[in-house]
Amino acid sequence: MSALQSLQPRISVAPMMDWTTKDYRYFARLFNPNVILYTEMVTTGAIIHGDAKRHLDFNQEEQPIVLQLGGSNAKDLALCSKMAQDWGYNEVNLNVGCPSDRVQNNKIGACLMAEPDLVAECIAEMRNAVDIPVSVKHRIGIDDMHSYEEMLHFVDTVAKTGCNNFIVHARIALLQGLSPKENREVPPLRYEDVYRLKQDRPDLIIEINGGIKTYAETQQHLKHVDGVMIGREAYHNPYLLAELGQLWNLEAPDRFEIMAEMMPYIAKRLAEGAPLSIITRHILGLFQNLPGARKWRQALSGGNAKTLKDVENAILNMQDAIKRTEDYLREQQAQQ
Repeated sequence: MSALQSLQPRISVAPMMDWTTKDYRYFARLFNPNVILYTEMVTTGAIIHGDAKRHLDFNQEEQPIVLQLGGSNAKDLALCSKMAQDWGYNEVNLNVGCPSDRVQNNKIGACLMAEPDLVAECIAEMRNAVDIPVSVKHRIGIDDMHSYEEMLHFVDTVAKTGCNNFIVHARIALLQGLSPKENREVPPLRYEDVYRLKQDRPDLIIEINGGIKTYAETQQHLKHVDGVMIGREAYHNPYLLAELGQLWNLEAPDRFEIMAEMMPYIAKRLAEGAPLSIITRHILGLFQNLPGARKWRQALSGGNAKTLKDVENAILNMQDAIKRTEDYLREQQAQQ
């Protein structure tokens, strides 16, 4: 078992297109050293025929980090897996869960659940090419193939390759008629199917994904499975990652300390020529549910922040808003 797979429990941030960029991942790592971070899904074609460095580069601070690949050509997936290992990734993951039309047309994502033998062939080639772990992220079913038995057959077929790590989005995907967004919301969650999979295949590492938003929910799922993958909540409310540190008895970092660590990174990225807006969009949720959070978002979104000084001013304004609220609450308490 690899050092990454030995992390107990396995808590991860889901791969999300346009969201889990290297700037977000650097930010996310500041909240929790043990959470496993995933790249956006990268297609094998983009790596082999495009700018591999742009797609594969990451900050060393992001580790432990997993590269998620999209593809169905076993040889191409093996080549990209080897490149990932050489690049320093801790694990490679195959996407068998994305329901978008664009990836279906290229035989990528959830449509592959209908072809377990092909997925097994791909995973076998990937495993043969690398020493790092190879995992699969998939749905509980697609379209008319939505029974527990069909999912179990898919998992068993792939597990014969020696792959032992499955991240299961606890919804089916409807490949015709629903958008990717609707496929994250409309099909009902069937957590019990994922729990049952772990019960029936106790030797496999089973992680659950889909609709998970709180520390309490995470704790509940960990009574049944080996790991929890959190998606959009980890992006919109990143301080959840700090709260999850309780699973390892970690002290939650202060939000302003996180920004103090983030500022040199922002300065470095600006020096490299990155627009400020592509970095600040990832930190809008830092003060979610706190006084002044709306003004924080307004100050940093829509191109409103043009310089590092604008970010510093937004931090000062947040400190002031929180202090004023604390002072008010103290006064109210004193009067009671």
